[in-house]
Amino acid sequence: SVAIARALAQATVRGAITIAGGGDTGAALKQAGMADRISHLSTGGSATLEFLEGRNLPGIAALTDVP
Repeated sequence: SVAIARALAQATVRGAITIAGGGDTGAALKQAGMADRISHLSTGGSATLEFLEGRNLPGIAALTDVP
């Protein structure tokens, strides 16, 4: 986990947009001292992954539906 956290931080420094999500992932990044060295750390967990995959999320759909 620490090696992956460092790799993400290095990729961010090189200009990559890095996104991580989930409670365990966030905790691992914080423990490695790398949470503030990536582009975005989401607390959305699996919903973050589903959103990035382009799946429909009921909460997002409710906000974007126009009557």
